[in-house]
Amino acid sequence: MLRLLHLADLHLGWTPSFMPEPRRAERKRRRDALLRAAVDWSLRPEHRIGMVVIAGDLFETHTPDEALAASAVRELGRLVEAGIAVVTVPGNHDEITYHNSIYRRWADRWPGVLVQHPFPAHVTTLTVAGVPVHVYGLAYTGGLTPAQRPLAQFPKTDEPGLHLGVFHGVLGDWGGERSLPLDPEALGAAGYDYVALGHIHQHREHRLGRTTAVYCGAVEGKDFEDPGVGHWTVVELGGAPGHFTARIERPPAPAQVAETVTVDAGRFDDPAALETALVGMGGPERILRVRLTGALPFELDVDALAASLADRFYHLSIEDQTETVSDALLDRWASQPTILGTFIRRMRRRLEQATGDEERRLVVKALRRGVHALSGGGAP
Repeated sequence: MLRLLHLADLHLGWTPSFMPEPRRAERKRRRDALLRAAVDWSLRPEHRIGMVVIAGDLFETHTPDEALAASAVRELGRLVEAGIAVVTVPGNHDEITYHNSIYRRWADRWPGVLVQHPFPAHVTTLTVAGVPVHVYGLAYTGGLTPAQRPLAQFPKTDEPGLHLGVFHGVLGDWGGERSLPLDPEALGAAGYDYVALGHIHQHREHRLGRTTAVYCGAVEGKDFEDPGVGHWTVVELGGAPGHFTARIERPPAPAQVAETVTVDAGRFDDPAALETALVGMGGPERILRVRLTGALPFELDVDALAASLADRFYHLSIEDQTETVSDALLDRWASQPTILGTFIRRMRRRLEQATGDEERRLVVKALRRGVHALSGGGAP
């Protein structure tokens, strides 16, 4: 049995430009420590990791800061010194194509196996936990690697052992410029025991014939559209040669995942009640985007609200997607012979007949919600 840690898309060196200083610099430092966290986790005896595979985009660019590059080499060196096998494949962000690429300048010092072949190849055979591990992969190289159509030629030796593919690309022909397409049918036909994939930042598991192919996803993403998965991807490969099976584990990682929540602001009676609800969502490590929706019965200063709550979050962003309906617009809609007009007239009569503040608040809330639903958020 072999246990490996599958990493990809750490994008070390990326700067969160959507955050103001000093959070921007602090979060960059935190993200750049992800590799060290992965190494620390792998070195713990109880996790029994025998191999670490990096399926591309370890760095944000092909020319990361020299201090960051040196730190990455030191961290991967710790794994090698502990007897843990390391395989690194360049991605499309940290592409090997260029003469000044990190992987060209540091090739002779890179710990473990650095894949540099421009075409799919049997890169090496390692012995891990007493098992021969045959590694296949390529490093996309502009002008050499064919990328106009999905790659369909994947080599495989007849030697006994575990057969491991490592590729940074997309299954199928989707992906656009600089996204290496891989033919999923051909990849499955190759008969690898496991394929470690990078490039897609969400965790995805695919069954290609007898082959398990997995995008581990970005442990920690970049922003609200790319939030990160918040876990490591550990693969346990067991069985006999020719019959290895892959079991996927997803233990939590020390990552700050960007979260998005939608809040119906129309269900609150005033800005103070809305603010109290958002305070309850706070946390010193939380990176949160709040989307406010609904029809508001009050004026709302979103910038002032965000400023008031800023200290309760690591970072907070508020998007105002609310709808405000004026009395004049309600009057115009109420005069029309439509379902919406009938609804407004009836609810206004209910409001006139209401006894007590609580009943009035409920009727107003029902009126706002009904108008928002029946009008589709705009004029009928």
